Amino acid sequence: MRRSRPASAPTLLTLFAAFAHVSLTSFGGGMSGWMLREFVTHRRWLDEEEFLNALSISQALPGVNVANIAIWVGYRLMGFPGAVIGLLGIVAPGAVAVILIAGGFSMIAPYKLTPIVLMGAAAASIALSLTIGITAVRRVQRKVVPLFLMTATFVAVGILRWSTLWVMAILGAVSITVAYRDTGKDTPNG
Repeated sequence: MRRSRPASAPTLLTLFAAFAHVSLTSFGGGMSGWMLREFVTHRRWLDEEEFLNALSISQALPGVNVANIAIWVGYRLMGFPGAVIGLLGIVAPGAVAVILIAGGFSMIAPYKLTPIVLMGAAAASIALSLTIGITAVRRVQRKVVPLFLMTATFVAVGILRWSTLWVMAILGAVSITVAYRDTGKDTPNG
Protein backbone atom coordinates (compact mmCIF):
# COMPACT_ATOMS: atom_id res chain seq x y z
CA MET A 1 0.00 0.00 0.00
CA ARG A 2 1.53 3.29 -1.07
CA ARG A 3 1.04 6.34 1.10
CA SER A 4 0.97 9.84 -0.25
CA ARG A 5 4.04 11.86 0.58
CA PRO A 6 3.67 15.01 2.64
CA ALA A 7 3.94 18.35 0.82
CA SER A 8 7.08 19.33 2.76
CA ALA A 9 10.30 17.43 2.26
CA PRO A 10 12.62 16.99 5.24
CA THR A 11 15.37 19.48 5.96
CA LEU A 12 18.71 18.38 7.38
CA LEU A 13 17.55 19.62 10.79
CA THR A 14 14.22 17.76 10.70
CA LEU A 15 15.99 14.65 9.43
CA PHE A 16 18.48 14.81 12.30
CA ALA A 17 15.64 15.41 14.77
CA ALA A 18 13.71 12.39 13.46
CA PHE A 19 16.73 10.09 13.80
CA ALA A 20 17.59 11.56 17.21
CA HIS A 21 14.00 10.93 18.33
CA VAL A 22 14.29 7.28 17.29
CA SER A 23 17.71 7.01 18.91
CA LEU A 24 16.48 8.37 22.24
CA THR A 25 13.11 6.62 22.42
CA SER A 26 13.85 3.06 21.33
CA PHE A 27 15.76 0.20 22.83
CA GLY A 28 17.78 -2.65 21.32
CA GLY A 29 16.43 -4.47 18.31
CA GLY A 30 13.26 -2.41 18.42
CA MET A 31 14.90 0.53 16.67
CA SER A 32 13.88 -0.64 13.22
CA GLY A 33 10.26 -0.79 14.43
CA TRP A 34 10.49 2.77 15.69
CA MET A 35 12.10 3.85 12.42
CA LEU A 36 9.22 2.28 10.49
CA ARG A 37 6.75 4.25 12.59
CA GLU A 38 8.72 7.48 12.39
CA PHE A 39 9.54 7.53 8.67
CA VAL A 40 6.59 5.63 7.17
CA THR A 41 3.60 6.08 9.46
CA HIS A 42 4.25 9.38 11.20
CA ARG A 43 6.24 11.55 8.77
CA ARG A 44 5.38 9.66 5.55
CA TRP A 45 8.79 10.38 4.06
CA LEU A 46 8.95 6.79 2.78
CA ASP A 47 6.34 4.19 1.98
CA GLU A 48 6.32 0.78 3.64
CA GLU A 49 7.85 -0.98 0.64
CA GLU A 50 10.78 1.46 0.48
CA PHE A 51 11.45 1.04 4.19
CA LEU A 52 11.30 -2.76 4.06
CA ASN A 53 13.67 -2.73 1.09
CA ALA A 54 16.05 -0.58 3.16
CA LEU A 55 15.72 -3.01 6.05
CA SER A 56 16.47 -5.97 3.79
CA ILE A 57 19.51 -4.31 2.28
CA SER A 58 20.82 -3.13 5.66
CA GLN A 59 20.56 -6.61 7.15
CA ALA A 60 22.48 -8.11 4.24
CA LEU A 61 25.35 -5.60 4.56
CA PRO A 62 28.12 -5.77 7.15
CA GLY A 63 27.84 -3.49 10.13
CA VAL A 64 25.11 -2.43 12.50
CA ASN A 65 21.68 -2.77 10.87
CA VAL A 66 20.27 0.41 12.38
CA ALA A 67 23.25 2.48 11.23
CA ASN A 68 22.92 0.94 7.77
CA ILE A 69 19.20 1.81 7.64
CA ALA A 70 19.92 5.35 8.83
CA ILE A 71 22.50 5.84 6.10
CA TRP A 72 20.18 4.40 3.43
CA VAL A 73 17.13 6.41 4.54
CA GLY A 74 19.17 9.60 4.89
CA TYR A 75 20.69 9.09 1.44
CA ARG A 76 17.32 8.25 -0.10
CA LEU A 77 15.78 11.42 1.31
CA MET A 78 18.63 13.95 0.98
CA GLY A 79 21.63 12.39 -0.77
CA PHE A 80 25.09 12.28 0.80
CA PRO A 81 24.42 15.01 3.40
CA GLY A 82 21.30 13.11 4.46
CA ALA A 83 23.29 9.90 4.86
CA VAL A 84 25.78 11.65 7.14
CA ILE A 85 22.99 13.32 9.14
CA GLY A 86 21.10 10.03 9.40
CA LEU A 87 24.16 8.27 10.81
CA LEU A 88 24.94 11.09 13.24
CA GLY A 89 21.30 11.36 14.31
CA ILE A 90 20.93 7.66 15.06
CA VAL A 91 24.32 7.22 16.78
CA ALA A 92 25.28 10.41 18.64
CA PRO A 93 22.20 11.07 20.84
CA GLY A 94 21.92 7.42 21.84
CA ALA A 95 25.63 7.20 22.62
CA VAL A 96 25.42 10.22 24.93
CA ALA A 97 22.31 8.78 26.58
CA VAL A 98 23.98 5.39 27.10
CA ILE A 99 26.97 7.03 28.79
CA LEU A 100 24.63 8.93 31.12
CA ILE A 101 22.47 5.86 31.79
CA ALA A 102 25.55 3.73 32.52
CA GLY A 103 26.57 6.23 35.18
CA GLY A 104 23.08 6.14 36.66
CA PHE A 105 22.86 2.36 36.39
CA SER A 106 26.01 1.91 38.45
CA MET A 107 24.21 3.74 41.27
CA ILE A 108 20.98 1.68 41.11
CA ALA A 109 22.49 -1.73 40.25
CA PRO A 110 22.43 -2.98 43.87
CA TYR A 111 18.63 -2.59 44.14
CA LYS A 112 16.45 -5.68 43.58
CA LEU A 113 14.06 -3.81 41.29
CA THR A 114 16.78 -3.04 38.71
CA PRO A 115 16.80 -6.46 36.94
CA ILE A 116 12.98 -6.41 36.78
CA VAL A 117 13.01 -3.01 35.07
CA LEU A 118 15.62 -4.25 32.59
CA MET A 119 13.56 -7.37 31.82
CA GLY A 120 10.55 -5.14 31.11
CA ALA A 121 12.59 -2.99 28.73
CA ALA A 122 13.87 -6.15 27.00
CA ALA A 123 10.31 -7.46 26.57
CA ALA A 124 9.24 -4.18 24.97
CA SER A 125 12.24 -4.31 22.63
CA ILE A 126 11.42 -7.87 21.59
CA ALA A 127 7.82 -6.85 20.88
CA LEU A 128 9.00 -4.03 18.61
CA SER A 129 11.30 -6.42 16.74
CA LEU A 130 8.43 -8.87 16.36
CA THR A 131 6.25 -6.07 14.95
CA ILE A 132 8.76 -5.28 12.21
CA GLY A 133 9.15 -9.00 11.49
CA ILE A 134 5.39 -9.45 11.08
CA THR A 135 5.23 -6.36 8.86
CA ALA A 136 7.99 -7.79 6.65
CA VAL A 137 6.37 -11.25 6.48
CA ARG A 138 3.10 -9.68 5.31
CA ARG A 139 4.98 -8.22 2.33
CA VAL A 140 6.64 -11.46 1.18
CA GLN A 141 5.33 -12.63 -2.16
CA ARG A 142 2.89 -15.49 -1.73
CA LYS A 143 4.90 -17.75 -4.01
CA VAL A 144 6.57 -21.03 -3.15
CA VAL A 145 10.20 -19.97 -3.62
CA PRO A 146 10.14 -16.71 -1.57
CA LEU A 147 8.22 -18.42 1.24
CA PHE A 148 10.63 -21.36 1.16
CA LEU A 149 13.69 -19.07 1.26
CA MET A 150 12.22 -17.06 4.14
CA THR A 151 11.47 -20.23 6.10
CA ALA A 152 14.84 -21.81 5.28
CA THR A 153 16.67 -18.69 6.48
CA PHE A 154 14.68 -18.65 9.71
CA VAL A 155 15.31 -22.35 10.37
CA ALA A 156 19.01 -22.19 9.46
CA VAL A 157 19.82 -19.14 11.59
CA GLY A 158 17.11 -19.12 14.25
CA ILE A 159 16.80 -22.82 15.03
CA LEU A 160 19.91 -24.60 13.72
CA ARG A 161 22.18 -21.66 14.67
CA TRP A 162 24.16 -21.85 11.44
CA SER A 163 26.48 -18.98 10.59
CA THR A 164 24.46 -15.95 9.54
CA LEU A 165 27.22 -14.96 7.13
CA TRP A 166 27.10 -18.26 5.23
CA VAL A 167 23.30 -18.51 5.29
CA MET A 168 22.95 -14.96 3.96
CA ALA A 169 25.65 -15.50 1.35
CA ILE A 170 24.05 -18.67 0.01
CA LEU A 171 20.33 -18.06 0.45
CA GLY A 172 20.73 -14.35 -0.30
CA ALA A 173 22.38 -15.18 -3.62
CA VAL A 174 19.61 -17.67 -4.43
CA SER A 175 16.95 -15.12 -3.47
CA ILE A 176 18.53 -12.38 -5.59
CA THR A 177 18.83 -14.77 -8.55
CA VAL A 178 15.18 -15.82 -8.25
CA ALA A 179 14.00 -12.20 -7.89
CA TYR A 180 16.08 -11.17 -10.91
CA ARG A 181 14.70 -14.05 -12.95
CA ASP A 182 11.13 -13.21 -11.90
CA THR A 183 11.65 -9.51 -12.71
CA GLY A 184 12.63 -10.45 -16.25
CA LYS A 185 9.30 -12.24 -16.69
CA ASP A 186 7.41 -9.04 -15.89
CA THR A 187 9.03 -7.00 -18.63
CA PRO A 188 7.56 -6.92 -22.15
CA ASN A 189 10.82 -8.21 -23.66
CA GLY A 190 11.43 -10.82 -20.87
